[in-house]
Amino acid sequence: MSELVGRIRGSVGEFDRGAWDALAGPGNPFLSHAFLTALEDSGSVGPGTGWDPVPLAISQGEDGPPLAALPAYLKSHSQGEYVFDHGWADAWERAGGSYYPKLQIAVPFTPATGPRLLLADEALAAPLLRAAEMFCDQNGISGAHATFIAPTQVPLFEDAGWLIRSDIQFHWENRGYADFDAFLDALSSRKRKNLRKERERAQQSVDEIRHLTGDDLTEEVWDAFWRFYQDTGQRKWGRPYLTREAFSLLGQRMADRILLVFAYSGGEPVAGALNMIGDDALYGRYWGCTRDIPYLHFEICYYQAIDAAIARGLARVEAGAQGGHKLARGYEPAQTYSAHWIADPGFRAAIADFLERERQGVATDQLFLGQRTPFRKDG
Repeated sequence: MSELVGRIRGSVGEFDRGAWDALAGPGNPFLSHAFLTALEDSGSVGPGTGWDPVPLAISQGEDGPPLAALPAYLKSHSQGEYVFDHGWADAWERAGGSYYPKLQIAVPFTPATGPRLLLADEALAAPLLRAAEMFCDQNGISGAHATFIAPTQVPLFEDAGWLIRSDIQFHWENRGYADFDAFLDALSSRKRKNLRKERERAQQSVDEIRHLTGDDLTEEVWDAFWRFYQDTGQRKWGRPYLTREAFSLLGQRMADRILLVFAYSGGEPVAGALNMIGDDALYGRYWGCTRDIPYLHFEICYYQAIDAAIARGLARVEAGAQGGHKLARGYEPAQTYSAHWIADPGFRAAIADFLERERQGVATDQLFLGQRTPFRKDG
C-alpha cells in the first residue's frame, strides 16, 4: 500500500477504455467509459459547463494500471446534481468561506444509484477516499460530495469518516411478475382499475407505441427525441444539460444499452422517453412531448418501463428523482444515499447536526409513504 500513487486526469477519455470498464464493471451503464466520454466529447461537461472532469485514480507505482478510480468533477455551481446543497453553499459564503469550487463524485445529470468507488479490491476504498481528501486540502477546495451511492458502498464512506445523507426516490420492484397484468393483480381493486383506465386512455389517444433500441436509433430518431428533450428542459430548468451531439454519441457507443419508448400519431412521433438498460435495472432518464395528451406521460415513462423490465427480467425500474405521483402507479419509496467530506471542522460539525435532524425526517417520510402504496394490504 505504501507504493500506491494517486493521480488526477483531465478526462475519463485519458484512461484506457478496457482498464476503466474493468473497474466500473458491466452492471451500470452510467459508469461506463462509453457514457462518461460521450458527455466529455459532446461538450455536455467540460469548459463553460461548470462540470470540469478531474477523475482520480490510484495505481501501484507511477506507470501501473489503475487499481481504483473515482468519476469526479470540479463544480462551480450545484446544478444537475439532484442532491441539494444550496443552503450549505449560502451558509458558508455568508460566513466568509468559498463553497465553490467543490469536488463532485458523481455521474453528471444522473440521479441513478450506482458505485462511486470503482475498485479492483475493496481494501483500496480508504486510500482512494484519502486521495480525494488530499486533493481538496492541497487545492483549497471546501469539500467533496459523492451522490447516489450504491447502498452496498455506503459503509465504505462511513468507515472513512464521511457524513452520510439520505433521501427518497420511487422505484418499481419486480416481484417475479409474469406480465403487467400480474403486477396489476398485486394492487388493490380501486388502484388496479385506475391504472387500467389510465393506460387505456393514453393508448387510445395515439396510433402506436414503439420500443426502439440498437439499430433502431437512427439520427432521425435522435432528432425527434432532441425536440422532446428541448421542450421539457426549457419548461423545467431553463437550459437542457446535454448537447444534441451527446445523443448521437450515446447511440453510436452504447445503442444496445438504450431503450427509447416513442408514441406516434399520424405517422409522426409525438412523445418519447429515454431509458438506460443495466444488468439488473432499467433507468428512466428523459421524457418529452410535442402535444399534451392526458396520461401519456404515465404510459410512456412508467407503465411501458414496467413492461420492458418484466420482459427483460430486470429487478427494478429507477424512474429518476422526485415525483410523488409515481407512488400511486406502483413505484415504492426507496432510500438513496450521498456522502460528504467537509474540510472545515466547524462547518463539518454544523452539517453533521443538520444531517442528523434531516435523517429523522426522511425516515418518517419513508414510513408514511410506505403505508400508502397501491398494493393490496393482504400481501
